[in-house]
Amino acid sequence: MAWIYVIIAGIIEIFWVIGLKKAEAPLEWAGVALLITISFVLLFRAYKDLPVGTVYAVFTGIGAGGIVLTEILIFGEPFSIVKVLLIGLIFFGVIGLKRVTEEKEAKEAA
Repeated sequence: MAWIYVIIAGIIEIFWVIGLKKAEAPLEWAGVALLITISFVLLFRAYKDLPVGTVYAVFTGIGAGGIVLTEILIFGEPFSIVKVLLIGLIFFGVIGLKRVTEEKEAKEAA
């Protein structure tokens, strides 16, 4: 369940970071603050069961990759093969961290 919290928090991060750029009215800023709060509450729950460094790396990886892809696909930022390759590196790094953590947990449980 902890990994689900991290993934949801990372997805929410994409929305609140975009909100930081787009919000103008007080109600929009309140929505951004609510999203930030929800994402961090989910992170704090994940920290109870997973290593803090791994959780934060996965969270920021999901957010950074998602934000760049959103900028390209929705907001018309120029496509760059270098950006896509770097997002791929983040993606594989996140998968690697998750697998290493799961292997460690499996060994500790045995």
